[in-house]
Amino acid sequence: MARPLTYDLTGKQKAAILLISLGPELSANIFKHLSEEEMEKLTLEISAVKKVESSFKDQILDQFYNLVMAQDYITQGGIGYAKTVLEKAIGSDEATKVITRLTSSLQVRPFDFARKADASQVLNFIQNEHPQTIALVLSYLDSDQAGQILSSLPQESQADIAKRIALMESTSPEMINEVETILERKLSSTVSHDYSQTGGIEAVVEVLNGVDRSTERTILESLEIQDPELAEEIKKRMFVFEDIVTLDARAIQRIIREVDNDDLMLSLKVASEDVKEVVFSNMSQRMVETFKDEMDLSGPVRLRDVEEAQTRIVTIIRNLEEAGDIVIARGGGDDIIV
Repeated sequence: MARPLTYDLTGKQKAAILLISLGPELSANIFKHLSEEEMEKLTLEISAVKKVESSFKDQILDQFYNLVMAQDYITQGGIGYAKTVLEKAIGSDEATKVITRLTSSLQVRPFDFARKADASQVLNFIQNEHPQTIALVLSYLDSDQAGQILSSLPQESQADIAKRIALMESTSPEMINEVETILERKLSSTVSHDYSQTGGIEAVVEVLNGVDRSTERTILESLEIQDPELAEEIKKRMFVFEDIVTLDARAIQRIIREVDNDDLMLSLKVASEDVKEVVFSNMSQRMVETFKDEMDLSGPVRLRDVEEAQTRIVTIIRNLEEAGDIVIARGGGDDIIV
């Protein structure tokens, strides 16, 4: 069988030829969705292409079409379904190549079946497993789902599992496969054969943002005893300055009264338009005008100074919440006010 003409081309070269084949109008629309670095690299590749043989174009368009269809099939019914459909359309060998290429680029995550299940179902499957096994599964789930499960586990094990998620780094395919086997007796699953990044501080923060307030407090208090530095790092990331947009008007007005005006001005200078709008809408017109005038006159600011100011404001927000003066919405439903 003759080797495809595109065999020796890199991914960037194929992308450049694809864009040339699609024409300037469609290519321009695609460029809108790329990063600046991606646009620069593709522009260089396109400029390096002098002539494109029609056979090259046809092969690359076919490859692109098959990848798009495979991704659509994966969305509909998973990788197994996608491969079955593609095998009927383009043969077993080509289907395997397309699926391998697509899954490596998508980095399909393990426990996909669990993310589609109810939290209560997953809880039933894992609640009697070793805490490390539970931590591994939770680190792959959506944060809301993982938060619900963590809230439902015995209180004495919650902090231990949260700590295991935070300290988890890479996990081997063999270990993931072994854990998945526990759950695949009733549900089908697929696993990536690359080492997968799981857990970490951000993962446990997402999970804790999905639990109810009392569960969060219990876990953090236990972690403060076991590992004070880890507990402090988690607390720093639980609520960030931009999350102000999620607070109600009463809370924002209280925050404006409590924080230092210089810190607030410094933070707002580089904040998103959404944050500025929600803060300014809770100020008097005179105060808004004063803030805007002083922000315009202040000139450039150092990023470190802004981050320090935002950290001070977030600390005040968390202290106000601890004192019960404001409410930060949680995933468990215990913060509903009637």
